[in-house]
Amino acid sequence: KFSGAVSLLVILVAVLFNRRNGIQDFNKAIPDILDSLRKAEKLVEVNQNIKIAVGFGGCMDVFVNAVELLNVVDIKTPKTPKHQSILTKKEDLSEGFAYFFRHGAAAERYMSNDTLFQELVSAAEKIPNFRSAMGGNAPVMANRFAAEGADVLLAAQASQDFKKHLNSTIQIAGNETDRNDIHLIMEYKTGEKWGQYESTRANRFIVHSDKFNPTLGSLEPLMNAYVKFNPDLLVVGGLQMMDNFPFREGERNKRLNILQQLLVDATQRKTLTHFELASFVDESLVTDLMDKVLPYSDSMGMNEQELPNLLSFVKYSNITMISDCYPRVATVLDQLRSSYKILRSKYNRISRIHVHTIAFQAILTKKSSQWKNTMSATAHASLTANRHVCGTPVVDVLKSKLLFDDSFSTTVDTMKANKVPLIPDKPVSCWEEDYGDGEVVQICIAPNLVCTQVHQTAGGGDNISSAGLSFQI
Repeated sequence: KFSGAVSLLVILVAVLFNRRNGIQDFNKAIPDILDSLRKAEKLVEVNQNIKIAVGFGGCMDVFVNAVELLNVVDIKTPKTPKHQSILTKKEDLSEGFAYFFRHGAAAERYMSNDTLFQELVSAAEKIPNFRSAMGGNAPVMANRFAAEGADVLLAAQASQDFKKHLNSTIQIAGNETDRNDIHLIMEYKTGEKWGQYESTRANRFIVHSDKFNPTLGSLEPLMNAYVKFNPDLLVVGGLQMMDNFPFREGERNKRLNILQQLLVDATQRKTLTHFELASFVDESLVTDLMDKVLPYSDSMGMNEQELPNLLSFVKYSNITMISDCYPRVATVLDQLRSSYKILRSKYNRISRIHVHTIAFQAILTKKSSQWKNTMSATAHASLTANRHVCGTPVVDVLKSKLLFDDSFSTTVDTMKANKVPLIPDKPVSCWEEDYGDGEVVQICIAPNLVCTQVHQTAGGGDNISSAGLSFQI
């Protein structure tokens, strides 16, 4: 049942606004929307005493245009795109890349052929305009948290060169290494063509051949430093590095058992926990995460692909490989509600879910939980998306567009749906829903000002999730 749905007054205000201003194309309202989003994020000042521990792993990202790289290494387009869980040869890369490229969907896959991987990296580094940067879920999130003003403990194995890319205030729990794992970030733009295939949106295909990250090598150092650091929030990410990695028998389960011990301890200490999802294809790994991570997660962050993947698994115990890259708000809201209710019934723990899509941000929080400032957090996440993808702290309205309609439905169920208008001087829409038995949640939706001159898509979700979390602790 829905309660406190958007009031008639709000709808009338929107109608009067549109009539008065004659706005047919809401892209013309971007300056007003930007100004309102800025005002919303300025309502919150991050507590400088907040402590956040983040794991796991880290790498150096090598960025290259995907089509250019495939042409340089003479990888031909496949006759039929196919999903590939592990990449062992050029044909696997060709079929796997095409499978996600034509849908504009992000993906990350392990390459078991280290010789081929090194060939790809060497070729990428010779292409003009290639670049490298610090990567990995945990380090990227740690940098964002530090930039927001938090005191941060990062669990990662790090080389001296790697440390140069970290905010100087970040404490590191992990061994020093002479080299870091490398991730090859194969990026592409909206409408880019590779033979007969064309991308429907800008995104990336990530290839790695990690040696350190899958084993969570910094887990024990974090556990040793955790008690003294005494964080307000524990963030767990990077677990997708375990996906299809050739562990020795029993090794993965052993590592996850130790991680579970850390999460149990955090629960006993009343420390909030956040699990950042990613692209998983190994159903046995997801089953383990359901047993050892989700029962202790207060919060989860995910994109428009990972949300239906999560819902499919908790409902049917299977994984969806591809989903709509431009989902309707109503569809996401229904998936969000279903996921929340199932997770609450299974574990009675989750109290926050943040879904970030290319067009909008959606944050659900349980009203009686510790999470606060949901409206401002949603606005801040939206602006962070533009700033990261455009590669600048200043949002340029001339380099921004809306993929958000002038209104959205709260559910695909037409009998229950409310129509919520986009009001330029109040673009973040928030309301409460009552699920019975005292289970009241707040949901906020904010449109994204989508960057039209893409600098970088990789790391977007990590920056967006961290930005939202930093406002809600």
